Amino acid sequence: MDITISSLEHLFLWTSSIFIALQAFQLTVLLGLLYVAFLLLAVTGLLKLRPAPTVMVFSTPLALFNAFFYFTILLSKLSQAQSSDVDTSVRPSGSLIGATSATTLPTAGAATVAASGTATTTFAPLFTVPAAADSGVTLLPNINDPNATDAQTMCPGYTGSDVLRTPYGLTATLTLAGPACNVYGTDIGTLNLTVEYQSSDRLSVSVVPAYVDASNTSQYILSPNLIKKPTADSNSGTTSLTNDLGFFWSNEPTFSFSVVRMSTEDVLFSTYGTTIVFEDQFVEFVSPLPENYNLYGLGEVIHGLRLGNNFTRTLYAADAGDPIDYNIYGSHPFYLDTRYYEVNSTTGNLTLVTSGDNEVDPSLEYVSYSHGVYNRNAHGQEILLRPSNVTWRQLGGSIDLYFFSGPTQAEVTSAYLSGAAGLPAMQQYFAFGFHQCRWGYANWSVVQEVVENYANFEIPLENIWTDIDYMHFYRDFENDPVRFNYSEGQQFLSMLHANNQHYIPIVDSAIYAPDPNNASDAYPPFDRGTAAEAFMLNPDGSLYIGEVWPGYTVFPDWIGGGAGQWWTDEMTTWHGEISWDGIWIDMSEASSFCIGSCGSNNLSLNPVHPGFALPGDPGSLIFSYPEGFNLTNATEAASASSAAASQSSANAASAGPPPTTTAVVSYLRSTPTPGVRNVEYPPYVINNVQGELAVHAIAPNATHHDGTQEYDVHNLFGHQILNATYSALMNIFPTKRPFIIGRSTFPGSGMFAGHWGGDNFSLWAYMFFSIPQALSFSLFGIPMFGVDTCGFQQNTDEELCNRWMQLSAFFPFYRNHNDLNSIPQEAYVWASVATATKTAMAIRFQLLPYMYTLFYQAHTTGSTVMRAMAWEFPNDPNLANADRQFFLGPAILVTPVLEQGASSVSGIFPGTGKGTLYYDWYTQTQVTVDIGQNVTIPAPLGHIPVYIRGGYVLPMQQPAMTTTDARATPWSVLVALSAEGTASGSLYLDDGESLLPNATLYVELAATASSQLWASGRGLFADTNPLANVTVLGAAAPGNVTLNGTPVGESDVSYNATSRVLVVGGLQSITTQGAWAQDWVLGW
Repeated sequence: MDITISSLEHLFLWTSSIFIALQAFQLTVLLGLLYVAFLLLAVTGLLKLRPAPTVMVFSTPLALFNAFFYFTILLSKLSQAQSSDVDTSVRPSGSLIGATSATTLPTAGAATVAASGTATTTFAPLFTVPAAADSGVTLLPNINDPNATDAQTMCPGYTGSDVLRTPYGLTATLTLAGPACNVYGTDIGTLNLTVEYQSSDRLSVSVVPAYVDASNTSQYILSPNLIKKPTADSNSGTTSLTNDLGFFWSNEPTFSFSVVRMSTEDVLFSTYGTTIVFEDQFVEFVSPLPENYNLYGLGEVIHGLRLGNNFTRTLYAADAGDPIDYNIYGSHPFYLDTRYYEVNSTTGNLTLVTSGDNEVDPSLEYVSYSHGVYNRNAHGQEILLRPSNVTWRQLGGSIDLYFFSGPTQAEVTSAYLSGAAGLPAMQQYFAFGFHQCRWGYANWSVVQEVVENYANFEIPLENIWTDIDYMHFYRDFENDPVRFNYSEGQQFLSMLHANNQHYIPIVDSAIYAPDPNNASDAYPPFDRGTAAEAFMLNPDGSLYIGEVWPGYTVFPDWIGGGAGQWWTDEMTTWHGEISWDGIWIDMSEASSFCIGSCGSNNLSLNPVHPGFALPGDPGSLIFSYPEGFNLTNATEAASASSAAASQSSANAASAGPPPTTTAVVSYLRSTPTPGVRNVEYPPYVINNVQGELAVHAIAPNATHHDGTQEYDVHNLFGHQILNATYSALMNIFPTKRPFIIGRSTFPGSGMFAGHWGGDNFSLWAYMFFSIPQALSFSLFGIPMFGVDTCGFQQNTDEELCNRWMQLSAFFPFYRNHNDLNSIPQEAYVWASVATATKTAMAIRFQLLPYMYTLFYQAHTTGSTVMRAMAWEFPNDPNLANADRQFFLGPAILVTPVLEQGASSVSGIFPGTGKGTLYYDWYTQTQVTVDIGQNVTIPAPLGHIPVYIRGGYVLPMQQPAMTTTDARATPWSVLVALSAEGTASGSLYLDDGESLLPNATLYVELAATASSQLWASGRGLFADTNPLANVTVLGAAAPGNVTLNGTPVGESDVSYNATSRVLVVGGLQSITTQGAWAQDWVLGW
């Protein structure tokens, strides 16, 4: 058939071919080359294309082919919609890979969140913010500056006078003891000292400027309306008389104070011999510490549990993806100090232990004393831990110290939480189920398929989450109308809720500021917030406009604006559209992708794309795998390494040649101006992970409606948004406990929310770090803690995910979550991971009543859930730095494998020298170890060693697919007898969700040496599940077995004389009204 090509068709062929080629090259170079090769083959006639049977507008097959792709691309740009595919390829382990795929081609100049194998979010052509917009000046942290001024040698200190006794302590006036030094700010000439014995175990020492009024408001004093300020207990007039802490002060050579433990005469804190420096932008005080001291806390940081004696802790909330040893999301100016003493067996005298790890004689007797120190200050801080002392430095505010006498960790933590920070929130029962999330679930269909895959593989899934993919252009409170529309979402959630499962979406901390000149860019939440004066301001009163995921954004003003009610209203309206069950708060440091109010004159450009590449963008594909991946997957590792090298070379080539000259680094140094604060560049430079304070954060000069500058309250944003979200959820679910997980935290945040460990890495090192991070948050009063299991950043692998899914099963918050463009890592992706997960989850489900009871105790008394071994065995100095094992409550010892390629793990069984027994969870047999022995424990892949500590009783229920189903299963009781033949335990029950339950039940269980197990309850909550069986570990051979005098048939009793395990079954018929409906005694 002869074909005539018109000039119009020639023009279309040329322009469309160029257009399509550009689109292909933007996606990948390979795709572009393939299309060019196709054109060449078609034009030269080597590739024969069938002509259209009927000639219409275009006559050539190539023109028709191009027209199809040209208009497809245009339509995709107009709709900005996404679809997704499910990769059902089979991995070597033979299991289903779940998930998502890229389906929308990027547009020229578009902002694209793209990934091979993940969802793609494509905007219309956008302006990309220059990377330099988030690049600060070069600063040299003071601790690294060899020319830094030493305030201790330059400043005069203070002199105390006008000392007055008060009912609870004393007050005094402190005046400068010499000429002002003004090294990093303006010296405050007169200070007020207040000392209070506030309770039997808490001492307060406060130093504030004497004159702070309307003329001197720049000296910010943290308001008790924002962060609880402890005051004297109502009965402190009598209880403080038993306080073991003593306060002493001196004016020689200048004012100093000391806090002493009176029972041991040990100096816990002392500024003697040093100078107190108090300026408007710099406060410093120093205290000695004993050799090889043991300090814990001072979060948030990726570090071992014990902080060490050559470490600087910076406290400044930062959006930083979990760098080791730097400041990250939260700020917790609290530490626990534990000191060990050798006890003289003859005299009872105490000698401080100063030797290093594992250098003490386990045959000797030791005792420990712990105390806590809390510095209630929200400014940027540094705590310098050095071999002989600790130095506190802060960028403003007051000295507001609280000392907690202990003398055990448990007593310190309880006193800190109940008396200062606030007790942690009680969680709903469903929160202890398994949570699945990832950045990259493209639409409701993909999310539903993930849920169905978990069911198909019979892996329990309680909660499904969505990251920012669900949002309409990444805007809070609006779902994407195509991919995550409300009608389809409500259908999905109806099914989810019918299965007793739950849905948790992410909510970011910044609010999109639309282009005021573009009606199609309208965003009602912004308009309503502006009307409510809900957003932070510039110093001139205009809106402070930074930049986050949706583009240029504003930030809620939790301090002085109308953000609280506005936030509640927006949450409530949105929940009316999509019935989520809890909220995940992110980016709450708060993060901003540019310095200052960069959007103030640029809203016409909105929405804009961040000035950095996202995972999956060209040049940012992820080829990283965990340590040792090359040993287990050599071929794939080699391929990934080659691809990474090629990408690196391409990026280097596009970046151009490096500079040929070596530039001399020039640092910005600011000097104080008397009476004027420099909040952008404070004269004292803290070692902030981002450098300049305004980098990747709200700038310090951003202003709240009450005049407060962000400089003074930056560390509180994350805490305040959790508070506001708690209030919003209380409005939506008036009778239920809010379920909230947040990123940035401060003392007291645990009253509102749990916390996850942030953007960790798929590395074995980060699996280890999850343990000390969790234990630290136990001290901070945020027990609802977990990490992104299998890792968030980079690719995981089968072995790491296998181990990590088992480890995280023993953390209170149990979630799998990973990054855009990383390989899928749902628990069903690898067969061995699915099996290992189900094994660990079966243990977790049995322990849920125990975990729930631990949370009730934490909520009411300030006890901990995850515990360091040193806290359970406080008189063993060898445990001071132990953070590779941990206890879940007092009864469960977990010893995970934390090294690649290992088939065994070294572990210790503390307390065995004092008669403590342990039983293997799986075999129920007693562990035999020598005193202080480090035991090699077999731990093949898929097995996590778990032990039950003798002396404890565990009420348990059976595994199920959801916690609701598990709560309907029969009860069993596991009794692990101590060497004395005794054990005890407790159980708390309620409806699992009510903020103020109508009825509760608290059951106490005790096993006696006379072979009896007693169960005694109080409360009116009715649990009708019967008691199925009781298992006693370490039992002697039984005689007659009875329950409340009723004989149990011989066929229902079994005893293994070798393992000494007694199992009593057949109890359901005797407990038909419920296991705890009446008190009972089991005898054997």
